[in-house]
Amino acid sequence: MRGVTLVELVVALAVVGLLRGLALVGFLSLRPQPPAPWVAAADSARAAAVRTGRPAAITDTCGHRVLFLPDGRAVGRDVDPVLGEVFDDAR
Repeated sequence: MRGVTLVELVVALAVVGLLRGLALVGFLSLRPQPPAPWVAAADSARAAAVRTGRPAAITDTCGHRVLFLPDGRAVGRDVDPVLGEVFDDAR
């Protein structure tokens, strides 16, 4: 006798469905997380400073003031001194 029984077919489809579900969950976890609200505010303040040619300041979630200069650099406590970018994690 040759062929596949109905039980074997159902088991194979169940395994394929389970693997497909696991792959979908793993794939959805690869999406980038949205930025924190203060990071979006920092990007907006930097863009405003560059666009208007005047410094723009924001206060982050820890109460630290960050000043964005017209050339795009940032000055403040949570700012990388070399790159002039705001740290993603407040220290």
